This record gives sequence, C-alpha cells and structure tokens, in this order.
Amino acid sequence: MNVEDILKAKGREVTTVMPDAKVSEAVQLLHRRGIGALVVSADGHRLDGILSERDIVHALADRGTAVLDLRVDELMTRRVVSCTPTDTIAELMGEMTRRRIRHLPVVDRGRLVGLVSIGDVVKNRLEEMEFETTSLRQFIAGAA
Repeated sequence: MNVEDILKAKGREVTTVMPDAKVSEAVQLLHRRGIGALVVSADGHRLDGILSERDIVHALADRGTAVLDLRVDELMTRRVVSCTPTDTIAELMGEMTRRRIRHLPVVDRGRLVGLVSIGDVVKNRLEEMEFETTSLRQFIAGAA
C-alpha cells in the first residue's frame, strides 16, 4: 500500500492558509474544519510551510496571546517534511515516528496534491490488518 491508496480513500482536499494571514485566522480555520494542521501556501499549489496546533500551542506557552496577532509565516515550519504519492505506508510510519510529526503534505512534481495525517496511516494499517485476519480465517476454515 502507498500514499496514493490513502488519497483515493480520503480525497485530495487540502486546507491551506495564506502566509500573510493572522495566526488568529488560522486558529479559527483549524477549529472550523476540525483539523490539526494547515498547509501554508501563497497559491494553493506550492508548499511554503505548515502550521500545526502543536506549533501554535508551543508559541502561546512561550510568548503568550500576542502570538495570535503574528502572521502565519512568522510561526510556520518552513522546512517541511513531505512525501510523494508513491511512498509506502511503512515509509510514512517510519518517518512520522522518527521525526515525531503528525502531518505530511503530499507533493508530486512540486505541486501539493494531498495531506496525510497519522490518523490516516493508522486507519489504513488497521484496515490492512483486518483484511489479513479475515483472509487467514477463511483460509483456515477452508483447509479444515
């Protein structure tokens, strides 16, 4: 299984925010959409950065509520780890675990084509395990 399989199941919609938006606007967008991260993109196609709930909470703890008046590009992570549609789920799990990240933008030939969360990866893995379990049970029942 690869990233493309996850995108086929969940869709390719990515919620983006402009780099010059206020952090308070990003917070509202995260809340409204019920998501944990926003891809920062000036044009909706290029990956400029990422802003997660964790980024915002850490900044609030360090700097207080003045963070809400900052521009997104002042707080976002600029060196974004991304993946491609052909990356395997095992590669994603390893990368997310090693780097302790929860969201990976999916980029294909320099263009943003999706976003994969740790929840998407876990859901996919659980579905794989359920399929394998069912297949083994059917095999054993047929062999008996």
